Parts: sequence; C-alpha cells; structure tokens
Amino acid sequence: MEIDLMTGSSTWDEAADLARKLEGAGFSGMLYTETSQVPWMQIAAAATAAPSLYFTTGIAVAFPRSPMVSAAVAHELAANTNGRFRLGLGSQVKAHVVRRYSSEFERPAARLRDYVLAVKACFRAFNREERLSHEGEFYNLSLLPADWSPRAHDHEMKVDISAVGPYMTRVAGEVADGIHVHPLHSMPYIENRLLPDVAIGAAKTGRDTSEIDLIIPVFACPGDTPEERAPYVARAKKQIAFYGSTPNYAFQFEDLGFGGTTDKIREKMKAGQIDEMADLITDEMLELYGLTASWDDMADRLVERYSGTASRVVMYLGESEMRHDPQALGKWGEIARAVRASA
Repeated sequence: MEIDLMTGSSTWDEAADLARKLEGAGFSGMLYTETSQVPWMQIAAAATAAPSLYFTTGIAVAFPRSPMVSAAVAHELAANTNGRFRLGLGSQVKAHVVRRYSSEFERPAARLRDYVLAVKACFRAFNREERLSHEGEFYNLSLLPADWSPRAHDHEMKVDISAVGPYMTRVAGEVADGIHVHPLHSMPYIENRLLPDVAIGAAKTGRDTSEIDLIIPVFACPGDTPEERAPYVARAKKQIAFYGSTPNYAFQFEDLGFGGTTDKIREKMKAGQIDEMADLITDEMLELYGLTASWDDMADRLVERYSGTASRVVMYLGESEMRHDPQALGKWGEIARAVRASA
C-alpha cells in the first residue's frame, strides 16, 4: 500500500518545492485534483523536481476534453516520468460540465465508459500496437497520421475513474484500471456497496476484481492531544459536511444510522449558516468517515483499516502543514514511511 498527498492549485515553483519535501519525507507520490487549475503543468514541475514520486490525477475532468487530448497529455506525462503517472478521470457534476465547460453530460456513466475505452484505444495507437479505431456511442476516433502520433514508449498506462454510485462503480469494474473512492466513505460502504458493484461490472467483461486498484483519500487527523488534532478535525468535519450536503450521497449517512443528516446540512446551507454545517458532524461520524489518532498510532490505524483494500491511500489533509512547518513535515513523513514499511 502506497501513501500519497492530495494537492491542488499552486504555482509551478510551489509544486516543485512541495514535491521535493514529500520525496525527502518518504511519501510515495502526489494526487492532483482539478478545480481552479489544470493539473498537467504542476505535475510536470513536481515530477522534474522529485524523480522518485508517483503522480495521479484525482480527478481530471473528462467530458470537456476530447479523449484524444486526455490520452495525449497522459501519454506524454508517462513518457517523461518513466511511467510514474496514471490518469484519473471523472465526470464532475452536471452544473459544472454544462454551465462552466459548456459540454455534454447526459448519461454520464455510459459516456465515461465510452470515454475510457476511447482513451485506451488512443494509447494502443500511440504505441503502434494497432491502428486507431474506436467506434462508440459517444466517441468515434479513426484518424491518426504518423506525423501527428506521439513517440511510442513501453511504460504501462493506467486509466482510473471516480465512482460513488452503482452505475459508475460497475462501469469502473468493466473498463477502468482503478477507482478513485470518494473522500466521504466508510468501510461498510466499501465492503457492502462499492466492492460488490465492482464485481458485477468486472464479471461483464471477464475481469478479476484484483485487477482493479482502489485509490482512497482519507481524512486523517493526527495529533497527540485534542488541541493538536483540533485543526485537522475542524477541516475534516467541514469537508464531510460539504460532501454530505449532496442529496446523492445521503445514503452514506443513512446506511450507518445517521438518517436525516443530509437534510439538516442542506437546511443550514440554505440559511447561509455555512460555518455551522460542520457542527452536525459528530465525533462518532468522524471515526467512521475519517481517522483520529496520535502521531505514533496513525500509521497503524491506516494500515489496519485499508491494508488489503487500498492500493494507495491519499492524505486529504496536511498540505499546508507540510509546506510550511518542518516539524509537521517530519511527523507526516514518519507516518508515510511506516505505512510503506508495513505494506
């Protein structure tokens, strides 16, 4: 089991600096989200600065880009990092895709399935394994003259997708190499919902579920005292409430006996009580949707919960501390090294 840090928007210099720090501390890699900034250039800067780290996009938004564009960028990053990159794609939500990107969104699970297959067809064509020929419901690709084809390489190219509900999770089982599990998750969700749906999808295409990696972000809140953990706990509860405000994710609360939580969060959101939303997330909830532990115990807690399930665990919190506090970076590094050693 590898251990990465989730990060997002920054300058290229900041990306390189953080990568060097994480590499020195003992982390496995960095996972880049796509929010206010595309991830590609930051990954290039970070990978150049830290030649042993592994990089993932978790996720890059798929539908606004042609599969050819996503495949070409991923192929180039894999070539220049000597295979230390895997492409993570996601549908985003309809409002962003339609109103921010002015792109098509209908039937997102079927569309993303076709998208992944199209990207993989591009990879095969780039490496001269076969002519470009993908004819799908949403995407058709058939032209790749030699002068427009990138240089071939022999690095493994993996394509992962984000998935929460049964339709997208089954698509992941059919065609993806890995799944970006949602940060708002519990182990009962993974065991009782996600993995059975992955198995249904995998059976459709004759795959073994062991072929499909789980990349799992974790709200890890370390500290030796409640006061030391408090900043992490506050941020974790805020994010759990934010994600939990989405009606489609209400089942995460309902399954564990916290029915009505999403409705209560949305009431506060509509009233403009954004800061009070996190108050609805109890310590009991946090222990199910995240982890609190001392610095010395956090690695053991991560291994105990996720070993044998996750291919990579991703620390959702801690970026600011690791950037600016050498002491915190050292403590996080001890966690990272211990997780990798235990695995």
